[in-house]
Amino acid sequence: MPADRLRVLVVDDEELARRGLRRDLADLGGIEVVGECADGFEAVKAAAEEKPDLVFLDIRMPRLDGFEVLSLLDPGIAVVFVTAHDDRAVQAFDANAVDYVMRPVDPERLARAVERARDRLRRREPLPLAAIGAAARAPGEPLSRLLVKDGARVHVIPVDDIDSIEAQDDYIAVHVAGKTHLKQQTIGDLEAGLDPRRFVRIHRSTLVNADRVKEIHPLFHGDWEVVLRNGERLTMTRTHRERAQRLLTGRL
Repeated sequence: MPADRLRVLVVDDEELARRGLRRDLADLGGIEVVGECADGFEAVKAAAEEKPDLVFLDIRMPRLDGFEVLSLLDPGIAVVFVTAHDDRAVQAFDANAVDYVMRPVDPERLARAVERARDRLRRREPLPLAAIGAAARAPGEPLSRLLVKDGARVHVIPVDDIDSIEAQDDYIAVHVAGKTHLKQQTIGDLEAGLDPRRFVRIHRSTLVNADRVKEIHPLFHGDWEVVLRNGERLTMTRTHRERAQRLLTGRL
């Protein structure tokens, strides 16, 4: 259960909005604002350093939007979206945000959101990362970029640049131009967000970008070898061969 005094981070690209929210939170009492951020990259860095209990987060921001920031936060942090736009409300709740407060902020509505956040923190209910990723996109729209948190830094990886992806316990290893980035996510959750015409599962623990495949060769017992343009050699198992082979041979 969190201490009575909530440690709060305020994230909004408009200074007047941040100032007004700080004032409203001060009127509630029992809240310490540990930082303000004007964009998503600042927010991820500040959250890693300050470790707030609760983040008040705008949705429409430059560089990283609110849903992308949410996907990079520690799952134990509670989040309340505060925005002047109501067209993302359903997506916000699909992402399991604690609440969604419209501007101009009504003090009573804000107080209820804070109490909901306290309740979420008492129950230690983590953020559902897969739902957040889905809520960040329009229905049917595949991922166009992958965000990987590295300490307080964020790597933005266009999916077009990815060579292959491997499952490593609770992480995925994303291979891009000779570099490997680790992201805490299951390979199944990531696969659900990728374009199935571009990315194909060749093994229970491996996805490849079909555009990066140079050639495929039969091995033994129904397995095949997949050779990427960077020289990497991977195994395609019998279980995944039918669909993968159909997609890959159509690109070669």
